[in-house]
Amino acid sequence: MIVVALILFALSAVAVVTGVLGFTGTLPPNRFVGVHTDDVMRSEESYRLANKVAAPTSIVAGILLAASAAVALISSGFVALLVPALAVVVAVFTLGAGAAAAGNAVAKAFPAPAAVGGCGSACGGCSLRSTCETPAH
Repeated sequence: MIVVALILFALSAVAVVTGVLGFTGTLPPNRFVGVHTDDVMRSEESYRLANKVAAPTSIVAGILLAASAAVALISSGFVALLVPALAVVVAVFTLGAGAAAAGNAVAKAFPAPAAVGGCGSACGGCSLRSTCETPAH
């Protein structure tokens, strides 16, 4: 159980540090930790907002993982396996809720640019327009 506890403590540290850096706005844009959907990665401002919104859930998930690691160390048998497993599931859902809230915040604060119609030209009247449209059968 020591290995499981060490893994949980490491994941806890990553979650808490990511949350604190996101909350303070000092988490550098990256593709490894933090919220990093396509909409969030469009600009540095959207990245900072998303990770600030998701920070509390990241910190809570980290605390939950640390507590489950402590349970894994001090208990034995079925409890030593069940509690960490449930905590990991709850932590993943907590992180997912934070990411969803962050995505909604970014969508409201930074709306996606309007899609260009037709074949990708602004007016849609290019000579190749018919190649973009599929005939109805």
